[in-house]
Formats: sequence, structure tokens, C-alpha cells
Amino acid sequence: MIWEISRVGFRGFWQTNRQKLLSLLSPNQKKELAQFVRDYEAGDIPADLPYTTHFRGQYFTPLQVDQPLTEIREGDLYFCLEQHLVMVQGNVIPLTVKEFEIFSLLILNPKRVFTYEMLMDLVWKEDYTYYSRKAVNNHVSNLRRKLRVSPDLPDYVKSVYGIGYKFEEK
Repeated sequence: MIWEISRVGFRGFWQTNRQKLLSLLSPNQKKELAQFVRDYEAGDIPADLPYTTHFRGQYFTPLQVDQPLTEIREGDLYFCLEQHLVMVQGNVIPLTVKEFEIFSLLILNPKRVFTYEMLMDLVWKEDYTYYSRKAVNNHVSNLRRKLRVSPDLPDYVKSVYGIGYKFEEK
């Protein structure tokens, strides 16, 4: 597929495979793709630059080599946004994409409370439902368990009862 895109270009590939590709996408993915195509055709995205996603649906130009990393150190905790790296007491913590996105929002906005609705909108890009609240709770529970590598460590992710979650600096 990549060879075909490079051979015929994005426009040629899209025109040839449009129906096949659209049948595989969810409604949200179709909206994101449509926005990307509109931006691309309007010339808002240079064709020669690589793009990646940070949070779903938000494409951006990758950081240049000379730009500093977004790093946070809080006691035994180390966080680097660009490397998608979280370490506690020198141990790399393997997080899923959703866990990392949730943790990124919390740690980059310390003491700010993120409601369940905000997390669903910013991480999942979906409307809030009762099932969604349970999904957020499950991901945060797994995140807390992974961050707590020893019993003497603080709880970095704090619950705000009935509202949501926040990152608590020590």
C-alpha cells in the first residue's frame, strides 16, 4: 500500500481505493479522513512533510531536532511527552495508548480537574455515555496500578469524587 501511494501519489491512491478504504472506517474515522483530505487539497498540509498523530484527529508537524523535549520530573516519576516515556524509580512503565494520553493530559495540567466528559472528548473523541465513564475508570485504575511500583509511592492520579481526575504534585 505504501509503495502504491508513493508511486501514484496521495490523490491517485485515494481516487483508486476510496470505496474500499471508506468501508473499513468508523464514522469518526471517516470525519477525520474527510477533514485531512480537505486540508490537503486546500494546500494547508505540505505534501513533502511527514505527519503523525499525537491525539486522534490532530495531525501536526513533528518536532525538529533542536527543539527541547517536554519533560516533567516529580519525585521518582519521570515523564517525556515526545518519547512517550513514563518511568518510576528508574523503571520504564509500559502504558497503552489510552493510558498514556490520559496521563499526558493530567500531568501536563497539574491540579486541573478533568471530568469524565472531558477525558472522553479529548482522548476517545466520542460523546460521553454511561459506558464511557466505566471505560475511563478502568483505564485510570490500570494506570494507577502500573504507576504504583512500590507501596511507599504517592498516588499521582487523584480522584475528585463524582467529577473526574487530576494529577497531584507532591
